[in-house]
Amino acid sequence: MNTQGWLQLIGGVVLGAGLVSVASRLFKAMTVSIDDRQVALVTVFGRFTEKLSRPGLHVLPMKLFPWVEVTHVSKARDYRSYKGIHVNDSRGTTMLVDLWVELHIVDSVKSQFAVTNWDEALESVVAHAAISILGKSDFQQVLQDRQELGERLRADIAREAERWGLVIDSAFIQQIELLPEVAQQLSTAIAARLERATAEIEATGRLEVAQLEADTSKEVATLVAQARAQYPLEVGAALGEVKKTPPVLAAYLELYELSQLRPQRTVAFRGFEGAQALRSAEAAMLQAPDEPVPPVR
Repeated sequence: MNTQGWLQLIGGVVLGAGLVSVASRLFKAMTVSIDDRQVALVTVFGRFTEKLSRPGLHVLPMKLFPWVEVTHVSKARDYRSYKGIHVNDSRGTTMLVDLWVELHIVDSVKSQFAVTNWDEALESVVAHAAISILGKSDFQQVLQDRQELGERLRADIAREAERWGLVIDSAFIQQIELLPEVAQQLSTAIAARLERATAEIEATGRLEVAQLEADTSKEVATLVAQARAQYPLEVGAALGEVKKTPPVLAAYLELYELSQLRPQRTVAFRGFEGAQALRSAEAAMLQAPDEPVPPVR
C-alpha cells in the first residue's frame, strides 16, 4: 500500500472516531437517565412542561435546544442540621439550640416551583418554630422534655413544609448550650442554691440532734425520778423491818445522831446483812423517825 492509501485509511479511522464521538455526545444530549430514587423535571424557557418519573433511559430530542432544561429531583430521605439557633426561654435565658430535621420530597413539582429555594425557606421556618415553641418553656423544662418538644417542632414545621411538597419525618433537639456569660451566672446561682441547701440541711440536722438530746435527757430524768421515788419506799420498807427489832433501831438512831454531831468522823454501820442489806452511804441518808424510841438497856 502506497502512502496515499495509508493517508486515506488513517483519515477514515479518524473520521469514523470523530463521528462516533459526535454520535455519542448527541445521544447523551438527547437522553435522560433516571434511577428509582429520583424524578426529572423538564422546563422550557423556565416553565415546567413535563415530569419523567419512570426509572430508566428516556429519549428527549428537545433537550438539544438551549432553552430546554432538565432538573433531577431526589426522592430519597434527606436531613438538615441547623446549628446555633438563638432562643430565649420563658425566663429570658439565651440558649443556643442545634436541631436535626429528617425529610423527603413527595411532590417534586412543588419543591421546585412553589418556592424559590425551599432550603432557605425551611431554615427560616425551623428557626421561627424553635423560637415560638421553646421560648414558652424554661431551660430546665427544655432539657427534660426534649422528645416531646421535638415532636411539637416536627408538627409545626410539617404544616409549612407541606406547601412545598416536603414531608418532615422527624425533628429533635440535638444539643442545647448556653452563652458563656449566661452559663457562668447559672453556675453561680446553682452554687449559691447548693450552699443554701447545705446550710438548711445542717441547721435541720442540728435542730434534730438538739431535739433528740432533749428527748433523751427528759426520758433519763423521768427514769431517774422514778428510781429516786422507789428509793424512799425501799428504805421505808427496810426501816419497817428494823422496827421489828427495837434494839437494832435504837443503835441505828444513836449512830445516826453521832454522825450528825461529828460529820467529819466516819461512822460504820453494821448489822444490815442479808436480803435487806444497806450500804453505809445509804444508811447515812436515812432520816430519824419522829416517835421516840426507848433506850436500849
